[in-house]
Amino acid sequence: MEVPISMRGELAKVKGIGDVDLEIWVGCAGNFSLAVGYAALLWPEFELVNNHLVRAGTTEDAVQEFGRSAGATRRSVEATVNHLHLWDLHYVGCKDCTADKLLALGKVLKEMHEARLQWQFPDRPCTVTLSIPEDAQDLGGYQLTFWQNDLSVTA
Repeated sequence: MEVPISMRGELAKVKGIGDVDLEIWVGCAGNFSLAVGYAALLWPEFELVNNHLVRAGTTEDAVQEFGRSAGATRRSVEATVNHLHLWDLHYVGCKDCTADKLLALGKVLKEMHEARLQWQFPDRPCTVTLSIPEDAQDLGGYQLTFWQNDLSVTA
């Protein structure tokens, strides 16, 4: 993975090691508690709720609430309940949240969601999208979502 420009200074702060890549940096700066948390983010669990493919923990009430919206389809319900604003992965106002990091993270999260969904639900092909805002500095615009491709079933 290419190191985002905004992280190169942070990696350069690791003294006495020489060239530092992301894996070495994580080994020096991270901890196992964070690693477990990130595993849940990077390899999320999914489940079926009323024939809707959703992130694990999504309630039946949430699916039904969005399903009652005018013109709701399974796709619109799934896209809504499954969307993730990437800047919400950390606390509001996180000082190192930058466009290049959100883009790098978003690309990897998209691939991992695609892989997990295909592995866990091979009979339910999905579309996973990464929304990238026109204005790269609109950090709230970096979003990931997914839905099942078979749109024949209504909400």
